[in-house]
Amino acid sequence: MSSSWTLSSIPPHDFYICLDVDQYFDLEHEPELIFDQGFTRPVPLKERDVLCTISFNGDPEKPEFHITSSETLSKSEISEANKPLSRILGTDLDIRPLYDRAAGDPVLDRHLTALYGLKRLSRANFFEDAMNRIIIAQIRHRPTARKMVYGVREAYGVRLDHEGGSISAWPRPHRLVSADPVSLKKHGLSLRKGEYVIGIADELVSGRTSNNQMESLDPADFYERARAIRGIGPTTAQDLMMFRNRTDAIFPSEIDKGVEKGLRRWIIFSYGGDPDHTSENDFLEMISNWNGFESSALEFLFVNWVLTEKKKKQ
Repeated sequence: MSSSWTLSSIPPHDFYICLDVDQYFDLEHEPELIFDQGFTRPVPLKERDVLCTISFNGDPEKPEFHITSSETLSKSEISEANKPLSRILGTDLDIRPLYDRAAGDPVLDRHLTALYGLKRLSRANFFEDAMNRIIIAQIRHRPTARKMVYGVREAYGVRLDHEGGSISAWPRPHRLVSADPVSLKKHGLSLRKGEYVIGIADELVSGRTSNNQMESLDPADFYERARAIRGIGPTTAQDLMMFRNRTDAIFPSEIDKGVEKGLRRWIIFSYGGDPDHTSENDFLEMISNWNGFESSALEFLFVNWVLTEKKKKQ
């Protein structure tokens, strides 16, 4: 027995744009095959993990995702699955006002047209995103970084049957919290990275932090709470903010030795400004068309950069 259902998305939404962005995918994914075979990934329910294969109907104006699982899911489990699936796919993100607000914007307008229907791909919850981001940090070779993440998944996640093999689910925090950081070195993690990953698991198991809390905090509070977690610096905190099931974000100034760092520097450069000599008021005026949609707006700049770099290599 299997289960299947439909998950609708707020238009416009063109999932196929994501297939050109390698950074959205994990070791088990081959983006070039997803168009025909669907996007398969583990989905965490309350009591267990299930594999779901996601197929897009190809209509940005009436976007729907057909979800299938080889397991029999109850109605309540399908409802449970829709919550992480919505976060992964961004089906609840309503960026329609951004198209009107940013019409004529000197930078964003052309990206909104070229990448019409773009919504980022994320992971199922804050813990998955944080674990992934910490492990891959400062690893320039992307295949190696993905192998490191998947090694931890294999060691501490549940293995789910798939086409004669298996795909490992993302570890639950309670499975990782008792791990020895030294044991993670066999997967390529430094001792410090191992401590950071286990520390985040402890944050959730102890109740000091929860996935739901991190999703619901306003951007400024999210940034401060994330920064308080060992191993999450300013850049990682900003990155994690972009993956939430929300359109808003902030870009705090990160000045180091008189030089602006992080996402703000990139945004100011994109608008032709000088990142090291741009006031707070000037920066907010620069992105005034982004108000309330900062996370979604930045994704258009990011994906445009990814596609531009791909063309250079070709």
